[in-house]
Order: sequence, then structure tokens, then C-alpha cells
Amino acid sequence: MANTRKFAVVLEPEDEGGFTVRVPAFPEIVTYGKDEREALAMAEDAIRLVIEDAVARGEALPSEEPSRIREVTVTLAA
Repeated sequence: MANTRKFAVVLEPEDEGGFTVRVPAFPEIVTYGKDEREALAMAEDAIRLVIEDAVARGEALPSEEPSRIREVTVTLAA
């Protein structure tokens, strides 16, 4: 039976188009997609590879607690 887990991802739009994707639970993952769909697919592949590698080495996986991603507004002096 398959084990399904969810991970938060952060998509950062790039000036030249596409998205850089980061995965807070796995800081070593940074990937890219030319559009949101591709970026999410790339993130899914990267997460799967990192998990498979961790399991093969007997390492613990991150907890099920989802990352909390919020926005912070900063006002700068004129």
C-alpha cells in the first residue's frame, strides 16, 4: 500500500518567466519549472528522490507538521 504525505512548497516567480521552487521541509531542494504545473511536477520528483535516499540510508523523515508560510509586510523609511 502506498504511503502518501503532503509537503509545502514555495513557488517564486522569476523575472525571465517560470518559477523557482523551494521545499521548506527539505532545504536541499531547489528546482525550477517553466510554468506552475511543471514547477510542481519537478518539486514532486525532487521530494520523492530525497525521501527514497533518506529511507535507503535509514534516516528519519520530517514530521507530518506542515510548514507555516505567512507574509510579512515591511514599511521602509522614505
